[in-house]
Amino acid sequence: MKKALISVSDKTNLKALAHCLIKQGYDIISTGGTKATLETYGFSVTAVSDVTGFPEMLNGRVKTLHPVVHAGLLAKRDNPDHMNTIKTHNIAPIDVLVVNLYPFESTIQTHSTTKDEAIEQIDIGGPALLRSAAKNMTSTTVLFDPTDYQRIIDEMNLYGNTTSTTKQYLAQKVFEYTAHYDLMIADYLADKQTLNQTWTLKQTLRYGENPHQKGSLYQSNETNPYSLFNAEVLHGKALSYNNIQDANAAINILQDFNQPTAVALKHMNPCGIGTGSNIEKAFDKAYASDAISIFGGIVAVNEPVTLALAKTLHTIFLEIIIAPDYDTEALTYLKQKKQLRILKLPMNQKTTDQTIFTSINGGMIMQEVDRKTITKADLKCVTKQKPSDETIAELLFAWHAVKHVKSNAIVVTKDHQTVGIGAGQMNRVGAAEIALKWAKKNGHTEALVLASDAFFPFDDVVKLARRYGVRHIIQPGGSKRDQASIDACDQLGMTMVFTGVRHFKHT
Repeated sequence: MKKALISVSDKTNLKALAHCLIKQGYDIISTGGTKATLETYGFSVTAVSDVTGFPEMLNGRVKTLHPVVHAGLLAKRDNPDHMNTIKTHNIAPIDVLVVNLYPFESTIQTHSTTKDEAIEQIDIGGPALLRSAAKNMTSTTVLFDPTDYQRIIDEMNLYGNTTSTTKQYLAQKVFEYTAHYDLMIADYLADKQTLNQTWTLKQTLRYGENPHQKGSLYQSNETNPYSLFNAEVLHGKALSYNNIQDANAAINILQDFNQPTAVALKHMNPCGIGTGSNIEKAFDKAYASDAISIFGGIVAVNEPVTLALAKTLHTIFLEIIIAPDYDTEALTYLKQKKQLRILKLPMNQKTTDQTIFTSINGGMIMQEVDRKTITKADLKCVTKQKPSDETIAELLFAWHAVKHVKSNAIVVTKDHQTVGIGAGQMNRVGAAEIALKWAKKNGHTEALVLASDAFFPFDDVVKLARRYGVRHIIQPGGSKRDQASIDACDQLGMTMVFTGVRHFKHT
């Protein structure tokens, strides 16, 4: 009689699979809880201990680690020596293996889990079984994923067995599964001298940054609640490589703002950020920051999109809109634009990613996520003139904005609106000129605030800024020549505060 060994922690679709196997003439062998579950379904099940002649021992740590089991899985059916050997030892071939592993991943995601509890969820027998069956893929069908059960049921009903193509597909999937499982354990126990990460292919993209480059989207094994992977696509085609980069940058900017805020973004740099008493006013500010660059860009907001806002957005050519929700009429209105991608993503979560990876030729570099937040208490006023509370609020708005602009970065703001952004320049004066000239072009010439992502080694930016109407500056400080900029501010009647923190952003 054909044999099927079943030992699963996930009982999903187990009844249907077992019913099919019994119908096809399989004798089912099982362990502990799986055996009890199958018996509640009315199936006759043979205990593993009856097959091996040994009871489960060491609190269940040893159940299937036995030559009778592994020889049954590994014996090659087309090798006479193999078949004679197992016959001599009264070992029956095992034709189907259904195993999934102890839930180590979900166990370690519970903050209260102790190290001892985590270690008890390290499966030893399960991976050994899966790898034995997968190695013998020409003869043995191996399953761990309940979503594959129906495929097996269909093939067995048609052919009485699984096809060689399916056997190989399942074996390859097993080795990916056990590799991922082992890496999770290694990472949990690691001293961080090695880096163990796995990523799962989620989408093959149309192309990468350019049409001649291939691109793919992979998801990390570490769950992050504030991620585009959790976004619901309400309308439009799949995101492209560049869309994903830009959308990710946009939602990261929103993390630093608590008031109703809108972000307009292009090529991973904000072209406008605005906060207001409601989301419509916030977007009006973001749009007015740069009504040209927003064309073909992304808009992300941290409040639901109303019909009034939808009507405004409808007039602009946008690639993507991201919001925590949409009023029914607003969504219907926006869906009139066939090419527009509409994403719904809860904004009440915080990113849980701890690290950022950047590839280099032959390897990669890694750093912690920039989570540093500056508050009023962190600011140090270094000028004779002191900022008011209202000015401090504006300074902090500008600081939160410049954090997300590529270095060298200068951001000019007024009334919680970016009015000039200088991004990714080779020198800071060049970045300042871009931001200040844009502000002036749009009529902003008085009572401006300027933020710089790094310190001023010279007083040139201060003097330039004052000519364009800047009265208040926020910057990290820390240059050997800080005093030159402080003196320039005092001479020009300006206030300047230091954060003690810089926000270089090169990627």
